[in-house]
Amino acid sequence: MNQPAAGALLLALAVALGAFGAHGLKDRLDAYSTGIWEKAVFYHFIHALGLVVVPLLARSGMIEPSQGGRVCLLLLAGIVLFSGSLYVLALSGVPVLGAVTPFGGLSVIAAWLLLAYALFQKS
Repeated sequence: MNQPAAGALLLALAVALGAFGAHGLKDRLDAYSTGIWEKAVFYHFIHALGLVVVPLLARSGMIEPSQGGRVCLLLLAGIVLFSGSLYVLALSGVPVLGAVTPFGGLSVIAAWLLLAYALFQKS
């Protein structure tokens, strides 16, 4: 997988979903659901940026490429599970969908911890 390219596409998608939420959904979502949507976009954007940056760390030799790949997979899983579940929750209002969100949160926490470990290991 070309992580920087995937990250760039996910960044574009985050911007598009942010704009869609602000303009296309402004009359459809209540304040609570709008907040959920905005949180999904924010975390989507931050972790997609990670997909662009982490491979650069691997290419520079600051972390092992295999570790960078694992970090990126965890970031991708986190975007899908965390932000994805929040997008669906905001649109549907079905609270049980929020049960998936913590798994995405754990995934991104694991990604950043793995990155920290990889960086400490190389220093």
